[in-house]
Amino acid sequence: MNEQRRQILQMLGEGEITADEAERLIDALARQQPESPQGTATRAKPRPKYLRVVVSSEDPADGDGPSRVNIQIPLQLLRAGVRLASLLPPQALTRANAELKRSGVPIDLTELKPQHLEEFIEQLDDVVVDVDDPDGKVQVFCE
Repeated sequence: MNEQRRQILQMLGEGEITADEAERLIDALARQQPESPQGTATRAKPRPKYLRVVVSSEDPADGDGPSRVNIQIPLQLLRAGVRLASLLPPQALTRANAELKRSGVPIDLTELKPQHLEEFIEQLDDVVVDVDDPDGKVQVFCE
């Protein structure tokens, strides 16, 4: 990771800039960097902007025929949620964590930090989940 990108992520982590501003700055840096000698063959893939969930069911038991769900979730929503969680008072986070744990969701909201989110989103680019069964199909991927 180059120094300029590191500085942008540090400013994001310290709350000096928003995730939108950081994304625009990083995109501008990518456009300014010279193309590699091998040409476009080594150019990085564009950053994913959406998490997509597609569910298809051929289950005739409901009587309505096949069903299909296609959800496109902007990753900006994830970024906004993490920023919002950082604004919540500690006692609210403690209560939310307790309710999540009681519901079987072992997530600690106090561990969500904006500086970790970008690294998480970069890893989402490689995530593809396909679930097939005789009555339907579920796909989760980034685009």
